[in-house]
Parts: sequence; structure tokens; C-alpha cells
Amino acid sequence: MGVGHSVAGEFRYVGAELDLFAAVHNWKSYWSRYIARYIAGDVLEVGAGIGSNTRYLHRDGGRRWVCLEPDDTLARQMRQHVPAECEVVCATVQDAGGEFDTILYIDVLEHIEDDSGELRAASRRLRPGGRVIVLSPAHQSLFTAFDQAIGHYRRYDRRMLSGITPRDLEVERIAYLDSTGLAASLANRLLLRQSMPTERQLAVWDRWMIPVSRWVDPLLGYSVGKTIVGIWRKPL
Repeated sequence: MGVGHSVAGEFRYVGAELDLFAAVHNWKSYWSRYIARYIAGDVLEVGAGIGSNTRYLHRDGGRRWVCLEPDDTLARQMRQHVPAECEVVCATVQDAGGEFDTILYIDVLEHIEDDSGELRAASRRLRPGGRVIVLSPAHQSLFTAFDQAIGHYRRYDRRMLSGITPRDLEVERIAYLDSTGLAASLANRLLLRQSMPTERQLAVWDRWMIPVSRWVDPLLGYSVGKTIVGIWRKPL
């Protein structure tokens, strides 16, 4: 999601990075496997974009999977990429109907100005025992012109995510991923000061750094990284 109209169908996503990041297969495989253990039952994927993440997450054809996207242009593109059994709905979580066991925000919450209100709305769609899962860029100190250009309001840390916990949800886990990528981001921030990554830089990061992060992150207890994962659970 990005800056634009709040009415579904009239919303226009301002970012230009969706196609650029669609090809980072090692990274998407890494974080999707990390959160897969927490995904169960009927799933609502909020801000699904062009569906490039759905293909990594949707592995069980027996569950209901609804992809929400308020930008109707992106929603039309998504229908060509996601599995046929996925439902594509042009709407926001406030407009979505029904209840779900898992609600996903993959690189989405940082695009929403009222993030705490968004999580409260998500909690109303969540069944008892269900989870809200957020994956977002970490560390406000790394906020760059690139974040601003693609409609980010913020980057998160543990305190920030814990601070927007809805009253009826409990924090189950907050973890960081991609410790090696954090070092690269710090180097870029201090030395290169580059706002937009190139395809070559993304390819090097995805091919060489992510495999190292997959090995190092568990050793560090998932306490360091340039991406943060927040998982909330609704008590039974």
C-alpha cells in the first residue's frame, strides 16, 4: 500500500518497486519459510500488490486464501499471477467481510499512516486463536529517500511494533531477519547514500547475502536484521 485515496478501487499505489523486488527469490523463500509455521486456516493477505508474495506463501490448496488490494490496477494484474483458487478482492481490511484465522501484512503496514488503527481493524476480522503477521523494513535510522519515494511512513523496531498492539491481541513473537543485509544497508547509508538499489545490487544481495543471513540469523537469536517480523495472537 502507499499514499493515495482511501476508497478501494480509487486507491493508487505510488511505489515503483514491486517489479524490481519480485525477482529476489532467495529472500522471499527465506522469510516465507520463517512465517509459514504461523500460518493456519483461512488467510487474508492485505495489500497483496501484484501477487509476487502470494506464490511463496500459498502452499495448501485446501484453505481459503483472500488477497486484498485496494488499487484496482494492481488487483487486475494480480489475478494473472496468483493461484486460481485464491480470491482477489479490491478492498481494504475495513471493507472486507468475514473472519479469518491468519491475516498477513507483507511489506504493507509501513505504507499505512494509521498503523495502529489498521491493526485494530484487522483484529476485528480475526477469529479466536488466530494470528496477525507483519513483515516490514526495520530501523528508522535506515529510513532513506527510497522509503519516502515508495510511500513508507516509517520503519519499525521491537518497541514500535509492541506499542501498536491492539487490546484484544497478544504479542507472540517479534524477530529480525537478514543480519547480513543490515550490514549492507548501514554501509549504503554511511558511504554510498544511494536512494534506489540497482538490479545488480539486489541480485548480489539475494544470491550471496541472503544464504549467509539464513545461517547467521538463528545463531544471533533473530535479534539483528534489516527486516522485522511481528506476530500477534488473539486469545481463545
